[in-house]
Amino acid sequence: MLRVLVKLGKWTAIVVLVFLVSLLAIRAWDSQQGDPLAPWQTYVPDELSPSQLDATDWPGYLDAERHAFDEMKTQVTDKLAPDERVATNRYFEGAPMYPGHFAHDWNHSYVLEPTGQPTGVVVLIHGLTDSPYSLRDIAELYRAHGFIAIGLRVPGHGTVPAGLTKADWPQWLAATRLAMREAKRRAGPNLPIHMVGYSNGGALAVKYTLDACEHDDLAMPTRLVLLSPMIGVTTFARFAGLAGLPALLPGFAKAAWLDLLPEYNPYKYNSFPVNAARQSYLLTDEIRSQMLRMARDNKLARLPPILTFQSVVDDTVSAPAVMRTLYAHLPKNGSEVVLFDVNRDHRFDSLLKPSSRTALSRLLPPGPQAFRSTVIGNAAENDSHTVARSTDAGQTTAAVTPLPYLYPDNIFSLSHIALPFPSNDPLYGTEPDTSENYGIRLGTVAPRGERGALILNITDVLRISSNPFYPYVRQRIEALLPEAPTPSPANASATAALPVN
Repeated sequence: MLRVLVKLGKWTAIVVLVFLVSLLAIRAWDSQQGDPLAPWQTYVPDELSPSQLDATDWPGYLDAERHAFDEMKTQVTDKLAPDERVATNRYFEGAPMYPGHFAHDWNHSYVLEPTGQPTGVVVLIHGLTDSPYSLRDIAELYRAHGFIAIGLRVPGHGTVPAGLTKADWPQWLAATRLAMREAKRRAGPNLPIHMVGYSNGGALAVKYTLDACEHDDLAMPTRLVLLSPMIGVTTFARFAGLAGLPALLPGFAKAAWLDLLPEYNPYKYNSFPVNAARQSYLLTDEIRSQMLRMARDNKLARLPPILTFQSVVDDTVSAPAVMRTLYAHLPKNGSEVVLFDVNRDHRFDSLLKPSSRTALSRLLPPGPQAFRSTVIGNAAENDSHTVARSTDAGQTTAAVTPLPYLYPDNIFSLSHIALPFPSNDPLYGTEPDTSENYGIRLGTVAPRGERGALILNITDVLRISSNPFYPYVRQRIEALLPEAPTPSPANASATAALPVN
């Protein structure tokens, strides 16, 4: 019997090995299709290592950042081939979305200085493949209330997508520590320090704060605000590294990429390397392990209050992980989660997957919780009016507050990428502010036609890119801040000044 089992195990191993080799061969063959890699997908600008980041300060980081952007200009923009000098390439100086032509390039780190005496400091951390642009509206809100706003460009971002083929999460976390050191320097012993994190930035804010609970030398934030935080990722991200294995062989460099797309967005990469997915999994796995360990050892009592905004359906991160990995272990410290439900209009009844319609009930566990929960959704089935259903910590009955917003009848849910952007965002908004022009208005693109005719990724176009409930998000964040000072004529010009890079 033992001999039979051994033989069966051997054949099973052979079948699995053949299957994996076949998958890798198919992946290698598929990666060779299409155009060759472009310069922005092969050139990697120099970035500071984790040890260098821990040894430098904010001005030192800005100097290194300027060097990376200068390298990008010299090695990519100035060396584009004639067929790459097209109006839809953000790296071509003649393109309308070339960031170097804008009044301010939001790909860079920035500091927004308030008028008068500061009332606090906030560090804002953007998401994966994104740039500091994504949180600029929230940064302006904080500045209006007297906060110094520090917008961090996470290493590997803002320059070229190839930067993410080498960047890793310890480097991102070291940059977060650097930004928080600058925040502590500016805040002194008395001013509050907030952290705002979007997607991968939310993961970095949580990881930093967990570390601060265990290391007294790290400045502890007094409040976290998270938007679509990356506390967990899809199962595919866990094994994404396997998809890049053929890239280890000569001639198969394209296998290091999951998506190779035109770069028409001035403030976000469209191309996506395998390494970025792999690093996102490694970071979230580290957070999960640390949360479980610290919960078991009763070390989470120092966590500051956390306000999180999350869509109940999210194709980029795991919404359940926000609840099960993070909120399930929070102490009773005044934290709250705000969940945006799907549109319960009957026109979507036959179109929404059953899992989407039941996502809310699966996210919120029954019984009283240690945190406050608020659900933004339809007032009733087939009613476009919306309400906020809020249940206080320790309670089971929700208070219902009517909201002055209709659930748009052409939107079936929010998306991962929508939450930090107002509807009038000039790049992503459905009703963009035309006083600013970044060469393209992605929020208004709603094409109808045949597949393959556009340079746009049709899947991305279908995702709502701005938040129809953003005024509520802004209102809830504003409630955490001191009253905004009234600018005097003498310093009104400073309020409108560009950020200090």
